[in-house]
Amino acid sequence: MNAYPDFSYVAKLIAEPARAAILNGLMDGSSLPAGELAYRASVSAPTISSHLAKLVEGGLITVHQQGRHRYFKIADASVAEILEKLGTLAPPVQVRSLRQSEELKRVRRARTCYDHLAGELGVGLAESLVKRNMIILENGEYAVTEPGKELFSRWGIRLEEARVKRRVFAKACLDWSERRFHISGWLGAAMATRFFELGWIERVDGSRAVRLTEAGKAALREDLGYVETIRI
Repeated sequence: MNAYPDFSYVAKLIAEPARAAILNGLMDGSSLPAGELAYRASVSAPTISSHLAKLVEGGLITVHQQGRHRYFKIADASVAEILEKLGTLAPPVQVRSLRQSEELKRVRRARTCYDHLAGELGVGLAESLVKRNMIILENGEYAVTEPGKELFSRWGIRLEEARVKRRVFAKACLDWSERRFHISGWLGAAMATRFFELGWIERVDGSRAVRLTEAGKAALREDLGYVETIRI
């Protein structure tokens, strides 16, 4: 008898390409119906039902009923974090078309990782906040300094709300595309939510990619000296 966790069970769930595509499609934190996930995974309706049932049973995704439709989403932030870490172990994506190349550039530049920002933007924000002494990194987690508290307050992020949330405050999450850290946890989610509310970032239809708006560029340049790098 093996007393250790059976990693192979979860590995088999993720190893199937269609199920991997489903998980990738939900990594922006959204809830999607089976039909949309079938399209993204390039499989039929009966096939997607089987895959979704296995992922729900395995605890990787959850399902909720809304009217006549069922919507699926990543189970929680811990599952998203594990999937993001697995991405750092995966081989580089083999680009086979111009469309795929453009999408890869967009998600590497800026994307959501469940409920927080990742890619070049997410990493750049984390490093700019550290450089300006707004946050400090200790033992894999970020802590907010006094100047940082003033900055986040000005942005409309209420740090005191984190006390009532049963979640890690701010964790250093290794980014799969940049191989450096971005901010996950409560603070990472709060920043992403507030940036959307302020109109500093906006979603790019059909993918996890987000776009830094002109207002966002101006605000981050003024507050953090952050300047977006355009990938060629």
